Amino acid sequence: MLRATLKSLLARKLRLILSGLAVVLGVMFVSGSFVVTDTLNRTFDSIFADAFGATDVSVSAKPKIAVSELDGEEVAAPLPASAVEKIKTIAGVRAATGRIDVDGARVIGSDGKVLTSQGPPRLGENWTGTDSLMEMRSGRGPSAAGEIAVNANTAELAGLTIGDKVGVLTLEPKQQFTLVGIWGYTGGRDSIGGVQEVAFTTPVAQKLMLGQADSFSSVTVDAADGVTPAQLRDRISAAMGADYQVKTGDQLAKESADSIQEGLAFFNQILLGFAGVALFVGIFLILNTFSIIVAQRTKELALLRAMGASRNQVIGSVLVEAVMIGLVAAVLGLAAGVGAGAGLAALFGKFADLKLASIGVPLSAVISAFVVGLVVTVVAAVLPALRASRIAPVAAMQEVSIPDRPLTKLSVFGGVVLAAGAATLGTGLFADLSGDATLWSILGGVLVSFIGVALLTPLISKPVISLLGRLFSWSLPGRLGRLNSGRNPRRTAITAAALMVGIALVTGVTVVMDSAKSSLKAQVAETVKAQILISGDQTGARPPTFDPAVIDKTAAMPGVRAAAGMWNDQVLIDGKSQYVTAAKDLSVLAEAFGTTATPLTGNQIAIDQAEADEQHWQVGRTVTIQGARGEPHTYTVAQIFAENALPGSVILPDAAIKDFGLTQPVLGFVRLDDGVAVSTVLPQVKQLLADSPEVSATDAATFANDQAAQFDQVITMIQILLGLAILIAVLGVVNTLALSVLERTRELGLLRAVGLGRAQTMRMITVEAVVISVFGALLGVVVGAGMGTAVTRALENDGITELVLPWGRMGTYLALAALVGVVAAVVPAIRAARLNVLGAIAHD
Repeated sequence: MLRATLKSLLARKLRLILSGLAVVLGVMFVSGSFVVTDTLNRTFDSIFADAFGATDVSVSAKPKIAVSELDGEEVAAPLPASAVEKIKTIAGVRAATGRIDVDGARVIGSDGKVLTSQGPPRLGENWTGTDSLMEMRSGRGPSAAGEIAVNANTAELAGLTIGDKVGVLTLEPKQQFTLVGIWGYTGGRDSIGGVQEVAFTTPVAQKLMLGQADSFSSVTVDAADGVTPAQLRDRISAAMGADYQVKTGDQLAKESADSIQEGLAFFNQILLGFAGVALFVGIFLILNTFSIIVAQRTKELALLRAMGASRNQVIGSVLVEAVMIGLVAAVLGLAAGVGAGAGLAALFGKFADLKLASIGVPLSAVISAFVVGLVVTVVAAVLPALRASRIAPVAAMQEVSIPDRPLTKLSVFGGVVLAAGAATLGTGLFADLSGDATLWSILGGVLVSFIGVALLTPLISKPVISLLGRLFSWSLPGRLGRLNSGRNPRRTAITAAALMVGIALVTGVTVVMDSAKSSLKAQVAETVKAQILISGDQTGARPPTFDPAVIDKTAAMPGVRAAAGMWNDQVLIDGKSQYVTAAKDLSVLAEAFGTTATPLTGNQIAIDQAEADEQHWQVGRTVTIQGARGEPHTYTVAQIFAENALPGSVILPDAAIKDFGLTQPVLGFVRLDDGVAVSTVLPQVKQLLADSPEVSATDAATFANDQAAQFDQVITMIQILLGLAILIAVLGVVNTLALSVLERTRELGLLRAVGLGRAQTMRMITVEAVVISVFGALLGVVVGAGMGTAVTRALENDGITELVLPWGRMGTYLALAALVGVVAAVVPAIRAARLNVLGAIAHD
């Protein structure tokens, strides 16, 4: 039985390729995600090992607020200069150097634009000279207040040479410096991990990067001969006390790498999620393939039964074929995954300016490739295998071996599954669950709902396809194509369901994103009465800022009714982390938003009604707030304003700004007097921002559109990632048609014999493909729109109040599905047209 199965498998190599292609693509996504994250993990391990390789021990003050890599940027607490002198007196210390290494030094390039970063920090440092890692490329280190040096990476990106005047943005507005030095790193490297670095003299760095004199962000300590870094760490830790963090260079390298790996793990989960979708779609393809294969091998399997093969042997025969396909697909998918992972890692490295570690194949990639390849293929082959075992020996003597079964049981079961999926999805969307429970409930509900819809698809396929097919029934090939596409509802349904999943997910995300865009625009129009807004695009952990003097100068302009700046930061409120807003004068900010409020004093805060309800706070309640700098302060709730009436849910007074990580405003709002045109004031505001190239002034409509455009980027990214699932679904259409042509060889020969021409045969196959593709896309659009609507309604309390159905994009998906059908039919149609008529008639 095993030899017969293997011979049958090898005799149909095309079938083997078509069957395994979906698994290859799915396995490629899974193994590729492990390859890329492993490569990036080792890359960052190497980067941080280099960065801290020359460090024996580092001492820093404990941050006021601990922030994870995924939540934002942690603000270092300043360490007093006296601590450096104290450390020098500890036994075992050979040297102690106060260091300033703080993110937020933004260099303005020769083109007048700020150098952006998509990940690596932009460090402002104090010049302490070269060491075993650094090497001077040209010039010297800064020695005067108006001088800077930069690393070679920054010089290249900004187009700078020695002697240039360079603008730099820091905690303070733009200042001009003379470039006196450019340095690099051993091994010919221009940077470590793509970091941009600017070195000032120590007093200037203290002022611009820390905001206070006689302080440092850390102390680098060199151990004396005979003293290990661990021994020195313990001595310093005991001497300095609990307010300081003392770590060896190896510890810092490991902690930094672990922090990055937290973000990479999240990235890996996203890739695996899309891989799961691709494999889920692949199951439909493999299920359909094996169903057709069983139908084609009916007489072969019946003869085996007649010769004494048992049902279990027949099941084993089909499953052995599935295992062989799974193994081959796993090997090919793993190889493709290594290539895809290497390409994605290279793209990431180029994007973030990283020198990548060598590409490796982790054990997790190998194991996942074979587990996924085998499990997915075998699971998809179980039902066809069971069906094959039910073939009676007498079927070998019949022309039609497996009659189509009634759809009653399948439809009832599909209805139950769909109801269970909808209930689970509804629980996740509307019930008050914890974070993880909500996520799994939503994901599980979506998955089960898709299965339910797929099970119900055969019930609706015949009438819907008959209706769609009438669009092509103006010719004989069109009528034949319509009839062919509806003759086997199960097969058509499985093929269409694969396409449905991908398009449903894209449509659902599009509905949610477009609804969020519309809600954002409506909210800006309703709450923000300012006609001019000042903002910038955030490309890293730190939002762009601008000189607060711009607000004061704007407020003094003729025709300006109110001008207000807005600061925000992450703080601890009674020990819980939360983002807050601050304003210099709350009444002016309220005026810009078209509402009223009284100014806040030094120990007062204002909260919105939603925050008051959630925290059970009332006017007069006192809270303790810890900023990123400074000491904890006690504030009193002085005002409660209507929800969404002002930006943020907690607003602090002007006095709190000095304790923020960023002491410059991130947004500005300008409200004009009645009758004053925006065009008369906007150019003046833009002129004031000449020294703040990170931000710009725009009218309110442009601001809303710019903010909403971020959702389009999300939609594009998801469309790209789900493109693999849709590609697999397209392959499913090709596969179904190709195997269907093989199955109907004799029928096609008879049609050709009675006068159907080659071109007509090709049109018939094309109509069949187009109808199936459009049916799947129509299902996807309807299901996706329904799920997107449910999610949007569930997020109403989170600010998504507008429901938008993207009719244009949904129409585009349907049109693309028709095009997909045409493309998918090319090879099967050509094969059908080239059939030898006499050979096809004689085919058995």
